[in-house]
Order: sequence, then structure tokens, then C-alpha cells
Amino acid sequence: MEDALDALERRIAQLRQAVREAVAQRDSGRAKELRAELRRTERAWDTLISPPEADESRTEAGTASGGSVATSMLPVREQVHQALTLLGVPAAPKLIGAVHEAFFTGTLPASRLTSLRRDEERSYRSSPGARPYYLCPALTYDHLAPARALLTVSTWPMEERVVGPLSPRVHFLAAAISIAEAVTTLPAVAESGEPAPVGAGRLLQQFAVNIPGATIADAGASKTGMDPGLVRAAAQAELDVHYDADHDTRVTTARRARRQLDDAGQLFGTRLKTIRGAARQG
Repeated sequence: MEDALDALERRIAQLRQAVREAVAQRDSGRAKELRAELRRTERAWDTLISPPEADESRTEAGTASGGSVATSMLPVREQVHQALTLLGVPAAPKLIGAVHEAFFTGTLPASRLTSLRRDEERSYRSSPGARPYYLCPALTYDHLAPARALLTVSTWPMEERVVGPLSPRVHFLAAAISIAEAVTTLPAVAESGEPAPVGAGRLLQQFAVNIPGATIADAGASKTGMDPGLVRAAAQAELDVHYDADHDTRVTTARRARRQLDDAGQLFGTRLKTIRGAARQG
């Protein structure tokens, strides 16, 4: 089992990197294919690590919710990791909980994430690298300090773990694209074209109402007037406007972080002082 898990984890890491490269190259078709394969591989990982005696009840619950195999018996940090992997961008506890509830089984209240970041940092500092990944804060572009209420995954490139002035909107749009793509891969939607399950559809709609052009019904829209393809296209159109400027800021910040922070600081930020030479943007 350990060998199989190792192989799946390596493949997951490879797919995440490939998705990022496809997004950076604006190859939306390739990115969509890779995201779908990534989710299938993660579900295989979930199935392998789940306790065998719980499989039947968990499968039934997952089918009823329209999501994947239930994950409520996994540790909170692994449930958060699943939600963040689906989103692919830094996210606040409220969004992480909403994504988990929409696409996985069970709820993940934001209150359960309150001490998670501190626990992760404590674990890293006591035994660096002992875990395959850590949940850590996004870092601000000016002070390289922990961004308030934004979680990331330590295995993401530094460029994906820092936030600049345009990052909130860029990450919102990127998350909308990820959710739209996740909706289209749900079995009921992918196989028969049925509307998304209530939870996933509601989450997609919450994003769509804040994206110009994402709620215009067309011939392909579902019964609720929500078309994941339309949401994705509208989000991508606006993302193309902001992406380059935001990416440049994050790349510059990442270089500075690698140069000025130690390994722990690159994951959890600095609270001691303002980093000299901070980018002046404005």
C-alpha cells in the first residue's frame, strides 16, 4: 500500500506542476484535461487511504451528495488540502469549507481551521520536512508577512503562495474557473448533462454573480440558468486582463522571499520586521 500511495503522490505532484504550466501558457484545453486527471488521481489516493470498513457507507454518502467518495473521516488538514488542491489558489477558511461541502462529503466548519495554521508551523519547526506537505499562510508582497486568513499548500511554488495588490481578484477568477471545471467533471453532469448538485451549483452561482457575463443564459444553460462553460469563459476573459501584472508582482516577490527568508520563513512568513527592499507598487 505504501508503494501505491507513494506512486500516486508523485503523480499528483507532477500533475499539479503540469496544470500550472498549462495555465501559465494559456493552454486552457490542456489545463482542463490535466485538472480532470488530477482529480481522478486524488480520488484514487482517497480510496486507497480510506479505512476499508467505511467504504460502503462513504460511497453511498458521496453518491447522494453528487461528489466523490466521502472524506469526512480524514484528518481536517487532509480535507483542507483536498479543497485547496481543487481551487489551486490561496483561500480563506470560509471558501475552503464551502468547496469541501460542495464537492466532498461532510462539512468542514471554518472554526475547525482556526488553530490549524499554528499547529502546522509548530510541527514544521519541531521537525522540518517530516510531512509531505504543510498548510501555510499566503505571504504579502510588501512585507512577506502572513496574509490574514489565507491558506496555501507548502508544495506550491513560491509564486503561487504570495499575494499582490491584484491577487484577490485574480485568485477569485481562477477559483471560479476551477469550480466550473470541477462541476463539469461530476458524474451526473459529465455523463448526462444534468444540472450540478445543489451544493456545487450554489457555490458556482455565488462566483458567477460577481463576474460580468457569467450569468447570461444561453442554449446550453442548465435548468437553473447556470452554465459552467459560460462561467469559465467569462472568468477567463477577465483573468486575461489582470493575470500578467499580478504574475509579475508575484514572481518579483518570490525572488525576494527566496533571497531574504530561511526555509521556515518562506513557508510561514516573517513577523519580526519589515523586509528591506520591499517592492514599491502603487
